[in-house]
Amino acid sequence: MRRPTPGLPGRDQILDFIATSDEPAGKREIARAFGLHAQDKIALKALLKDMADEGLIDSAPGRAFHKMGGIPKVTVLRIADVDDGGNVWAVPERWEAETPPPRLRVRERKRGALGVGERILARTEEAGAGWIAHPMKVLAPASEQMLGVLREEAGRMWLTSVDKKDRREVAVSDAGDAKAGDLVLAEKAGRPPRITARVVQRLGDPFAPRSFSLIAIHKLGIPDVFAAEALEEAQQVATQPLGDGREDLRHLPIVAIDPADARDHDDAVWAAPDDDPANPGGWKAIVAIADVSFYVRPGSALDREARARGNSVYFPDRVVPMLPEILSADVCSLKAGDDRAALACHLTITSSGVLKAWRFTRAVVRIAANIAYEDAQAVADKFLPGTGRGTAREASGGGAATSENSVGLPLHQPAAGSPPSAGEELTVVLRPLWSCWHALAKARAARQPLELDLPERRVVLDEQGRILSVAPRERLDSMRLIEDYMIAANVAAAKALEAKKAPVMYRDHEPPSREKLVALKDYLETFGVPLALGQVVKPATFNHLLDRIGDADFRPQVMEQVLRTQTQAYYGPMNHSHFGLGLGSYAHFTSPIRRYADLVVHRALVSTYALGPGGAAPDGGEMERIGEAISRLERRAMEAERDTTDRYVAAFLSERVGQMVETRITGVTNFGFFATVDGIGGDGLMPVRDLGGEYFRFDEAARTLTGETSGDIFALGQRLTLKLADANPVSGALRFELPEGKGAEPGSRPPRILKHRGRPANIRHQGRRR
Repeated sequence: MRRPTPGLPGRDQILDFIATSDEPAGKREIARAFGLHAQDKIALKALLKDMADEGLIDSAPGRAFHKMGGIPKVTVLRIADVDDGGNVWAVPERWEAETPPPRLRVRERKRGALGVGERILARTEEAGAGWIAHPMKVLAPASEQMLGVLREEAGRMWLTSVDKKDRREVAVSDAGDAKAGDLVLAEKAGRPPRITARVVQRLGDPFAPRSFSLIAIHKLGIPDVFAAEALEEAQQVATQPLGDGREDLRHLPIVAIDPADARDHDDAVWAAPDDDPANPGGWKAIVAIADVSFYVRPGSALDREARARGNSVYFPDRVVPMLPEILSADVCSLKAGDDRAALACHLTITSSGVLKAWRFTRAVVRIAANIAYEDAQAVADKFLPGTGRGTAREASGGGAATSENSVGLPLHQPAAGSPPSAGEELTVVLRPLWSCWHALAKARAARQPLELDLPERRVVLDEQGRILSVAPRERLDSMRLIEDYMIAANVAAAKALEAKKAPVMYRDHEPPSREKLVALKDYLETFGVPLALGQVVKPATFNHLLDRIGDADFRPQVMEQVLRTQTQAYYGPMNHSHFGLGLGSYAHFTSPIRRYADLVVHRALVSTYALGPGGAAPDGGEMERIGEAISRLERRAMEAERDTTDRYVAAFLSERVGQMVETRITGVTNFGFFATVDGIGGDGLMPVRDLGGEYFRFDEAARTLTGETSGDIFALGQRLTLKLADANPVSGALRFELPEGKGAEPGSRPPRILKHRGRPANIRHQGRRR
């Protein structure tokens, strides 16, 4: 060990200076404070390295020193939690000690100003056994970090962003141990125009299986590792007995119907004819939901983790769960044959599908079967004539009314002497579920919710994570059945809390704004379709609009435009109704394994109706803060899932680069148009500069590009055969070319493109119509 050079401060002096300095204490500040020059600074550098090696201080090159286990006086913090009392807690953004990072209580100037995940520069101080942080300013989000792939050229490293919106490359000042071709996380340094990147984490091969979801996780800062405290707590609560006083529903054949690849099972259903003479032709139903509130108590380590995540995030290759897997995929999950804790919603439903009564109990259930949607549909198609595909769509979509024999079918009887098949046994359970659902479908038809049949893409992988297929997910009646039972339970939960004037975490979906309706009107006029704005706009307004359009070629893009016209749903304690579903009171109750909002509603029900431990009824201010946070986290999850699917689609299409593909134009701008591959998805840009040498005029209201010389029109919804020029799995971006190449030479005529059907050919108006 080196001895301090004469004139140098001693170890204790340096530690005292670091502890009392009002500014970050780096090597330069220490040297200035003790009047060191030239050779003394070299000796100081060696002394500080010794102190770090001895464990006296934490340090990192280019940053301030601080006492081991302590926190710099001024540092960057990340908001980690907002507890039920409204207290904001933060952790150091960087923590290089072996001990767990400390939690600092943040003293906000304005209550509720900071949310989970935000970054602040703060002044810190020790207060008794804890730490206090005084915010100085809110910093740019962590997205200022760059996720990208390293590229080497002429001995120099460059970072190419994985974000398809960011087309710039940044010079790398420090690549660490990463090599060209690696996927890395880097932080920006310097100021424009001399921005550089320093690699802080090597993530591996960007094209390896499971990398596409990993990109989204790192890009958006989705926490995918549970704190040790939460994992330990999950192990403990998983072994606790279900407790006394639960309603025993194990004798009922309750079934869970889910996607074939479901990783958790929140909900299960049961129905039977109601024998009450006061409800002729009516039904009794039970929607059993995993009793997560029994295991995850308010203020616990598990609760802090769940609240910070807000929801589970689902990718084709993995799930980032809201709760540790011992709970989300095992103890809380409603798996067949095992006794499970449930919060049961008992529903009384009239013959016309109206909710007549409801009650909630804590129960113990034993699920009779976990059934995939496809299997449930197959049973219905084979053994339940009149209740299979399309029957409820006719009832809820204004078609023929449900026939008598679709509701009162006798049970299927196997041939004499032959044992019943699994499908025949399921018929006994599914028949009343289907029949009760037809009643619910009548009520759905009466309120006329928004009906947009927009397909969802499904990515299928093999065991090694390689892509087998990408295709629209088929929409089955078995899916609609579960959806309508869940909606009924969600309505009952909201109304049950309202009846006791208890706080409700509503799922709000407000009507479209007038500005968006005007934009939709202008757009529809380009197809010769009128939209009167003087009327009270209801979901049925849009349904009737789509009925008038029928099967026209432009129907898909009109549906997408109607979707864009809608406001974004959110969570909050004020009831603004659910416009899309046509419901006055609506909450999320049916998915507490994967959504924190549902857990909040469960706790409110448990507390309000005295159903046992684990209840909580936060005040309005706390509910508002929770609602804002989980709404923001939901949007993050949606972006992550969408971006990852785009990357898988690009990887799937990368084998077809250079081939002709059938596309549909999904967006038109003044710099070109975006197209998506039919039946697969994935948006790609066709720049206007590649359309030929003539001038193309952009019509904002009509969403078209029109060639001034040729009259060729590129319009929203138009179908084109294009050449796939590039498919980048890392960014998820596609690029197209016209079949003849990258367009004609300046002054030449571009190839004739099929005119958009259903609108006038000569477009005179440019710009938005008012």
